[in-house]
Amino acid sequence: MTRKAMNSRDDGSQQVLEPSERPGKPAWVSASEAIRKAAKAKIRALHEETENRDAPPAEAEHEPPTENEEDDKPRANFLRRNPYVIAIGLALFVVIAAAGYLYWDNARHFETTDDAYIEARQFSVAPKVAGYLTAVPVTDNQHVVANSVIAQIDERDYRIALQQAEAQVAAAEASVRSIEAQTAVQKAQVEAAQAQVARAQAALKFSEQDADRYKNLAQTGVGSVQQAQQTQSKRQQDQASLADAQAAVTVALRQIEALKAQRANAEASLAQAQAQRDQAKLNLSYTTVTVAQAGRVVNLTAAVGEFVQPSTGLAMFVPDEIWVTANFKETQLAAMRPGQPVTIRIDAYPDRVVHGHVASVQPGSGTAFSLLPAENATGNFVKIVQRVPVKLVIDNPPTDVAVGPGMSVVPSVRVNTQPSLYQRLFGRA
Repeated sequence: MTRKAMNSRDDGSQQVLEPSERPGKPAWVSASEAIRKAAKAKIRALHEETENRDAPPAEAEHEPPTENEEDDKPRANFLRRNPYVIAIGLALFVVIAAAGYLYWDNARHFETTDDAYIEARQFSVAPKVAGYLTAVPVTDNQHVVANSVIAQIDERDYRIALQQAEAQVAAAEASVRSIEAQTAVQKAQVEAAQAQVARAQAALKFSEQDADRYKNLAQTGVGSVQQAQQTQSKRQQDQASLADAQAAVTVALRQIEALKAQRANAEASLAQAQAQRDQAKLNLSYTTVTVAQAGRVVNLTAAVGEFVQPSTGLAMFVPDEIWVTANFKETQLAAMRPGQPVTIRIDAYPDRVVHGHVASVQPGSGTAFSLLPAENATGNFVKIVQRVPVKLVIDNPPTDVAVGPGMSVVPSVRVNTQPSLYQRLFGRA
């Protein structure tokens, strides 16, 4: 080991001298060592200052550190040692805040609800006549076009009834023709009677002239009284003949009036027979049960060989015309108007999006038209936000999947046509 030089102090103690402090060393060596010592002292002073700043106050040196102080010290040290964490955290906060604002700004352009369902005017398919079913050419959930046959009823009885009605029509038409012929004959008789009247009038006129002539001759003595009496008798006979001919004309005319009444009766019978024939034709057509519009056959209960009565339900029918009834809160209707575009998501097909528009807003809440409407004039009152049905028409109803009444949907009505900030930035609807 290297031996250290000893130097005596004035107080009698001895000091160990470092090799650099020994006499006889060059000046430049001593200067470098002094600089090194000064640097060490400066570093030591900085460490002491840092420890004093982190240390608790002097009056609390004997107090134990609290739990928050113990937690804050490693947190401060962690943040001081990891400055990048603060930067990353601030960046994430700015991104999340911006995304939240974009979402809020875009969402306030729409009104949405999950209290919405698909509806349609479904009805029961029923026959109008009774009979046995001979054919049911459809099955459950089948889509059919307008005028498609749902069921066929045995038509033999109704075809015979139609033939009977047509025979009655033919008989009534024959009766009308017979009366027409009788009327024509009677008109000829009237003409003959009128001719007899004309002949009787001519004979009467001659008899009157002849009677006057013989009367004058008898008065002057040229003619005989007998001849005057004969001509007078002949005139009276011709007068009677004229009256008889005129009566015959009257009777013939009255007969024509009777024939006209018979014709009216025959025509009424013909009209009745024709109505019965038309009814028989309708009954025959009713044996074929059809639907008047396109749609789907649902809940089919008809079977071949079944005897059905009028109004017996054979199946339920759902037309293709469907819409959505969305029950929005009354506070969501301030900016909602007919014609606004709607985006509809069907719960059964979450990946399928259909489009439509607002058709109308019901003038009243749903409870106002219920069987037992709410009565708020009695008892304690608690205000409840009401829901108002809004009819949404589907512009492009899906045809490749089953969509029908009662299915849940989630519509979003665009109540503000101005583009949101999200749409302006990304160009999306």
